[in-house]
Amino acid sequence: MPKPKQAVGRPRNREVDLAIVRATRELLAENGYAGLTVDAVAARAGVGKAAIYRRYATKQEMIFSVAVHDMREQPPPDGGSLRADLAAVARTIAAQLVRAPSDVLAGLLADVYADDALATRFAETFLERERHVLTEVLTRAVARGELETLPDPTTAQALLLGPIFAWLLILDGDRDKMPELTHTVAEAAASALLSANPD
Repeated sequence: MPKPKQAVGRPRNREVDLAIVRATRELLAENGYAGLTVDAVAARAGVGKAAIYRRYATKQEMIFSVAVHDMREQPPPDGGSLRADLAAVARTIAAQLVRAPSDVLAGLLADVYADDALATRFAETFLERERHVLTEVLTRAVARGELETLPDPTTAQALLLGPIFAWLLILDGDRDKMPELTHTVAEAAASALLSANPD
């Protein structure tokens, strides 16, 4: 029987991780998206640039991970219904997006979609992780009998993510109203998925 492969390389240093996160958030607050550089983050965090590039392939990936999206995002605890689970996912999405200033979201998205390779990388990492979470949530609903068949997870993602992005980036909506908006968005998404896929 073959032996399991052993891990290679050194484990990541949690203190370095936290220093990079803290430095990136501080510099975004001070200088905005356009003014942030990897050199400045490395200097503020007290680490070498190599430590950053071992964690993030690009500046954009670092900013997205630190300021917007947690690549380790996990499905929420089972809430007992599709509505409850979608509400939990929507709250997580909103919490991730609302903590990033509008100029960060706008600048980051402009950079991502101006570079095909970068757009592909984001789709295959961050967006795919969120889609994995929603697939788990929808699979639970099928197992409960709420849904007859598994809906397209990308459609569910659009139903949740689209209105929140529109509120923050297009409408410049009041961020204090995000909890109310998140509830409405989750309810609408659940109703749409349930009505399109009746039990």
